[in-house]
Amino acid sequence: MTDPLRAAGAVVWRGHTSRPEVAVIHRPRYDDWTFPKGKLKPGEHLIAAALREVREETGLTPVLGRALPPIHYLHKNRLKRVDYWAAQIVQDDGFVPGVEVDELHWLPLDRAHERLTYEWDAGLLHALAAAPLATVPLVLVRHAAAGSRQEWQGDDGLRPLDSEGQAQAATVAQVLPAYQPELLISSPSRRCVQTLEPYSSSIRLEPLLSEESQDPRKTPALLRDLRTPTAVCSHRKVLPELIHALSGEEVHLHKGAFAVLHRLGRRVVSVERHST
Repeated sequence: MTDPLRAAGAVVWRGHTSRPEVAVIHRPRYDDWTFPKGKLKPGEHLIAAALREVREETGLTPVLGRALPPIHYLHKNRLKRVDYWAAQIVQDDGFVPGVEVDELHWLPLDRAHERLTYEWDAGLLHALAAAPLATVPLVLVRHAAAGSRQEWQGDDGLRPLDSEGQAQAATVAQVLPAYQPELLISSPSRRCVQTLEPYSSSIRLEPLLSEESQDPRKTPALLRDLRTPTAVCSHRKVLPELIHALSGEEVHLHKGAFAVLHRLGRRVVSVERHST
């Protein structure tokens, strides 16, 4: 079976959460009204593509909230999947009309529903309104590939990323701007620190995130009351129990993969899992 075409975008909102406005664009080539989105470039991560497309089509730099249901439809007799997120603005460079997008309107949800060309886009508005909008992301990353534990000579805490892991860490660095983390916390293990370093060298080391010092009560408590966007890097033996303690969900991550917990206070309203 042929893999579906992949695209990504966002439903960008502004204003009060009780009556938000969303950004709706007009594409002259198709004469349609829709949300900003576009195809992935070769090797581009889905989340990085969503950010890029929103910036290119609207001049807006978004921070992503919870994922919305993906849209599937046929494009030239091939299945196409478009992944969307709710998103807020962190920077507005100003909309410039162009060949691909010539109009951008901010509309309340009822008027946006009337303006949108495609019924599947209108369905995204229902998903947008169905759960809290103003959530705070907690990104939990399993350290990237670091070769074989058995083959490493010396202190395992000093084992570095291998070439595959370095590529995964670079992808993590491309994705984290979607969540604008203000705080980075890592297990002291070298491979965990190196997974976050391509994004920022300002990393707080936390022994409670290590394999040796994790604690079923203290480790979740470390993160439970954080109210700022945060990225955390830890280990296979730590993260499943940590995620379950925070969200109640069973999530297992491959090396370099990450989970995003979108929170309203202490309550986790959405959990996503992504590979790199």
